[in-house]
Amino acid sequence: MIRAVLFDCDGVLADSEGVANHVVAAAVTALGWPMDAEMAQREFLGMALPDMEPRITARVGPLPKGWSQELGRQIETDLASVRPMAGAEAALRAVAAAGLPMALCSNSSRGELAVKLRVLGFAAYFEGRVFSFEDVENPKPAPDIYLAAARACGFPPGECLVVEDSATGLAAGAAAGCRLASVVEGMGVPHLVLAHIGDHLGPIEDPKT
Repeated sequence: MIRAVLFDCDGVLADSEGVANHVVAAAVTALGWPMDAEMAQREFLGMALPDMEPRITARVGPLPKGWSQELGRQIETDLASVRPMAGAEAALRAVAAAGLPMALCSNSSRGELAVKLRVLGFAAYFEGRVFSFEDVENPKPAPDIYLAAARACGFPPGECLVVEDSATGLAAGAAAGCRLASVVEGMGVPHLVLAHIGDHLGPIEDPKT
């Protein structure tokens, strides 16, 4: 049985990937690697900033001093207009109504997560169980963030459902030993429509291979 739900944030609860992709694309283009938002999504989907940096420096050379911090500040500023993903509020209400603890697990920075939770009004659902890549030793696809979230919820990883939208996040959940579902079809795990999560809070079968 599923006893806790561990949500990714961007692309699952917050419709924020487009915002971040435009900021990243502009910043990387200014360094000399021409990029639009669509290309930024392909290159960096699900990645934490520390994992993005080596890929960028391999193309453009050393980053200017303070570049990453300025990029983070610009993303936080633009996130003031972030909106929820379709079905996000209904999903959180359904899990809360089922009496299951929830955690938020993101490769975003603490500052970005704080802005998203404030703008969307979702913080109360997590009761402080909010994890950034800055809170663990290794970001996704390492299992650290989901192992920490499972501990915070008080259940073994195998009794926790990870809800993701990227291969990076699903790899992290799998490495942690969690149950997996994706809001994106074709990811090799059960597809989950957020608004219908209440229908799936019993056992979710692993996909057939």
